Amino acid sequence: MLHEKSCGGIVYRKYHGNTEILLIKHIGSGHWSFPKGHVEAGETEVETAMREIKEETGIDVMLDPTFRELVTYSPKKDTQKVVVYFIAKAKPGSPVPQENEVAEVRWVEINRAAELLVYDNDRCIVNKAKKFIP
Repeated sequence: MLHEKSCGGIVYRKYHGNTEILLIKHIGSGHWSFPKGHVEAGETEVETAMREIKEETGIDVMLDPTFRELVTYSPKKDTQKVVVYFIAKAKPGSPVPQENEVAEVRWVEINRAAELLVYDNDRCIVNKAKKFIP
């Protein structure tokens, strides 16, 4: 069994009194999810999450490691993947999709995110994040 680990974030901002989260649309599969990516040698989970968020969306964040949620799934036969998600407050800036991986980056009102998210794990993370985001 091959084990993979990725880290990412539920990136949020306050906009006109609403809480919005940043979703990315993957080029290959076309599904919406959160920015995340593989841990590189020598990186902490927090460092990986911040780097991947920046690479995939162009947004710098202030990450809160006290919200740490794990999702485990099998992306293919004989592979188990663990993804660690953190809450991350977006710093000002406009999102820019990573050219070779991300088709689109979109701010979505947090209560409407479930309409775009395909996976139950992602919807569950959003519900937990709603209770945590100030």
